Amino acid sequence: MFHSARLKLTAFYLGILLCFSLTLTIGVRMLATHEYGRSDDAQRSEVRDLEQDFFGVSQGFLVPADPQDKFMSVQQNQNELVRRHLNEGLVLLNLCALVIGGVLSYWYAGRTLKPIIDAHDAQKRFASDASHELRTPLANMQLENEVFLRQKSFTENEARQQIASNLEEVERLERLASNLLALTQYENASLELAAMPIRALIEDVLAHNAKALKAKTVKIGQKVAAAKVLGHRESLEQLFTIVLDNAAKYGPAKGTVHISGKKSAGRYTLSIRDEGPGIAKADLPYIFDRLYRGDKARTTKADGYGLGLALAKQIAIANQATITAANAKQGGAIFTVELELAK
Repeated sequence: MFHSARLKLTAFYLGILLCFSLTLTIGVRMLATHEYGRSDDAQRSEVRDLEQDFFGVSQGFLVPADPQDKFMSVQQNQNELVRRHLNEGLVLLNLCALVIGGVLSYWYAGRTLKPIIDAHDAQKRFASDASHELRTPLANMQLENEVFLRQKSFTENEARQQIASNLEEVERLERLASNLLALTQYENASLELAAMPIRALIEDVLAHNAKALKAKTVKIGQKVAAAKVLGHRESLEQLFTIVLDNAAKYGPAKGTVHISGKKSAGRYTLSIRDEGPGIAKADLPYIFDRLYRGDKARTTKADGYGLGLALAKQIAIANQATITAANAKQGGAIFTVELELAK
């Protein structure tokens, strides 16, 4: 599909280039013909004037025709030779434009279509991954219910356990649907940004997640410089909650999550680092892709759908901020969010 579109776009670009080249060629050819005509007329006039001076009747001589005819014949032959060379040069120039323009048009057509191809591939991959993630809990519920119903008898406690298991799968599906909806909303969001103290924002995020962090026996080490940043408070709280939860999941038991923030060149950089196994180099370019789950060293420790970091990236974009991931020298993964300082 895209190969055909690329060829059509190449033909379109090449057609425009050839139209321009042919128009320029015709213009040059007409201008050259006009100038040659003027030159011929001027030269004929000069020859006649010279002959009148040297062989004019005022000196008692007849005006011979042969010198003028011979001179003009030689000049005309010379002009025809120049015209032929000019025509050959213009034809060669157009052939070069056709070949080089074809190659450049094909390359530029590919470059033009690349964002569309990437978006199409990402959409296909997303649809495939999303359908897989949706089928898995549904298949689990179907299998469990079928096995349960094949029992000739069951106690009330067993029935309650089965219903509880079904509810867990329903909750997972609900989280998946909610995250997908949030992703779509932030992709098309136009948030109202306002100045807010970053230190107070981080304190609120830590307070809201205090129970979860305590349950995971995670300690917090923070060194956040005071500053006012530009952003949408509710969405930034969600972003930092996602990154903080990610660090708590993949860090070791009784480990520490390090939070640091500093100002530099009109921007505020906030970093959250865990003490876990880090991120595989092969996974780093895709860590913010939807439904991407990479290195088993990081994914077997925590369940999820791989939507959290994709959502965090969209929130950052909506707040005119950036988020990046890397492996820290001290060990573990480090996520860095750069926000604009409020004026």
